[in-house]
Amino acid sequence: MSVITLENMEFHAYHGCLEHEKTFGNTFTVTLVMEVDTTLASKNDLLSDTVNYQDVYDTVKNEMEKPSELLEHVTRRIADSVFDKFPQIQSLNIRVSKLNPPLGGKVAAVSIETGRER
Repeated sequence: MSVITLENMEFHAYHGCLEHEKTFGNTFTVTLVMEVDTTLASKNDLLSDTVNYQDVYDTVKNEMEKPSELLEHVTRRIADSVFDKFPQIQSLNIRVSKLNPPLGGKVAAVSIETGRER
């Protein structure tokens, strides 16, 4: 097994409970760690024997474009979508972070992290 990580993908999105979050949006980062058997890909150098990072990124981007009130909901949607579309992924861990959340003080980010296993 190998670990493939798409680290700190950055998106402008409209997730949040407050009206100004829904109107103006915020910056979010997504880190996705996937456990994949890359034995064949490492031997034969074929993309079809591993996970196409571009396809994974596009899946995450598609889910980030759908507004949600809660990061918990966003994180679950992304995890479910990636896990369903890429059966070669044996397990995944995902972290979604809202940068500079509107909490009334200086906070770098708030994050939700979840995982899936087959």
